[in-house]
Amino acid sequence: MHAKKNIFYAQSGGVTAVINASACGVIETANRSTRLGQVYAGKNGILGALQEELIDTSKESPATISALKYTPGGAFGSCRYKLPSINDNIREYKRILDVFRAHEIGYFFYNGGGDSQDTAHKVASFSRQQGYPVTCIGIPKTIDNDLPYTDTCPGFGSVAKYIAVSTMEASLDVASMAASSTKVFVLEVMGRHAGWIAAASGLARSKRSDPPHLILFPEIPLDPVEFCQQVENSVNRNGYCVIVASEGVKYRSGGFVAEAAAKDAFGHSQLGGVAPKLVDLVNNELGYKCHWAVSDYLQRAARHIASETDVAQAYAVGQAAVKLALAGKNEVMVTIKRESTEPYSWTTGSVPLNKVANVEKKMPRSFIARDGWGITKSCRSYLLPLIQGEDYPAYSNGLPQYAELTNQLVTKKLAAFQAAD
Repeated sequence: MHAKKNIFYAQSGGVTAVINASACGVIETANRSTRLGQVYAGKNGILGALQEELIDTSKESPATISALKYTPGGAFGSCRYKLPSINDNIREYKRILDVFRAHEIGYFFYNGGGDSQDTAHKVASFSRQQGYPVTCIGIPKTIDNDLPYTDTCPGFGSVAKYIAVSTMEASLDVASMAASSTKVFVLEVMGRHAGWIAAASGLARSKRSDPPHLILFPEIPLDPVEFCQQVENSVNRNGYCVIVASEGVKYRSGGFVAEAAAKDAFGHSQLGGVAPKLVDLVNNELGYKCHWAVSDYLQRAARHIASETDVAQAYAVGQAAVKLALAGKNEVMVTIKRESTEPYSWTTGSVPLNKVANVEKKMPRSFIARDGWGITKSCRSYLLPLIQGEDYPAYSNGLPQYAELTNQLVTKKLAAFQAAD
């Protein structure tokens, strides 16, 4: 009889309000199986494998693990660390496999976006080549909603809800002051090269005069002259103008409106700073008093207003990852399949990792209004089910109660290792 193989679960990239719900789905489902060993979580993602820092989740109480469903952030630590190609740095792949062998790990569940799916695919291929095959399953996670072959990505629905609600509430503030004060408000949101998050703000609009009056998508090049004309038209028509801008908005020349010189560990340009640039443009060209805000980490950490649908899907993809592994599947990512929009129903599926690795799904043009400044009915129909329901954490003394883990590490068995810079 073969010994039970252990699981290595890791979180990767920017965290979300519901990534811990996926962790909960993995841990609780694995713990119910008689065919699986311990669930180890990587301290700070894949770095935990390289540095042999494995968190023993069995040291946490069932109540604490269950509370992960209501806790934002990454409970075990995440990281932005891209494994190089096997040809460029085989030692890191050998190290991961050495750690897996030493701790009898036969399953690798990687919870992240497109780059993370690429990592899982590489580890699966290398382990097979080395004669120690590890079952590698990708668990989707990204607020940007830009993974292909899945109807949506866990983390997005809650951000979409937060942005729609924030747009609605801030707009009421601006409207009340516009006669004598601020006439233009710009909210900058995340999303990188895809406009899904910006599009979600359009859910706050039920009639033509409602904000947001202008949505700026990465998929639609920005013409500064036309933009200023649209702002002026809105102020003249409505008395004010609310703008929601994606961080990845580009000019017609192809350059980002705002881009830092630095790049992250995945080689992506660091974006951000669109809102103040747009405000400067409006001030200089139109002279209106403006305010701007950047939703930044607030949008992805807002567990208090998470979408119930998103929480359920985040848990389900973690659960499905374990079930796929037990069914003998390998080198696949869990997907969410929409079965119906009205009424909304969904299930989980899977797709080969090599189809999703490093592939980015942008918004279809049919989801963007013909004039380029808003969303269409089909986009609204797609988005609305994803923000439905509330799933509040428990509160005490007016504040939400989140899980507090001990994150105890297992004893190391190998010599120290220095990852590449």
